[in-house]
Amino acid sequence: MSGVARQGGAVQVLGYWLPVGLYAGVIFFLSSLSHPEDELPSFLLQEVSDKILHAVEYGILSLFCYRAFRWAAGAAAARHAVLLAIVTASVYGLTDEVHQAFVPLRDASWQDWLADTVGAALAAVGAGRMTKTNVSA
Repeated sequence: MSGVARQGGAVQVLGYWLPVGLYAGVIFFLSSLSHPEDELPSFLLQEVSDKILHAVEYGILSLFCYRAFRWAAGAAAARHAVLLAIVTASVYGLTDEVHQAFVPLRDASWQDWLADTVGAALAAVGAGRMTKTNVSA
């Protein structure tokens, strides 16, 4: 394999996986705060349910994961990108809830984890269907 091919592959992998890592880092940062509402726009907390925010947050993570598994993790992962994205986001949500149990003034909630998983599933399934529609069109 030539150096140019290896460099192109590394750039491709980085371009797909870096957003996953950065977004997971944002989630971790917000989970580390005793008062994350101080970092979010006030209208989100007044007008939108906490569970909807969890679903959207992990739906976005799932979309980044789906994109990375689908296009930058090899053929076997690409075939199972929807499932891998859901499992990855759900497991990250579970570890996030455990993490929050150790943050002052925060607690772990299985309902939050469920909302994370539902959001991840809806987003990944939607992305998978859109990809299949675009490929077959």
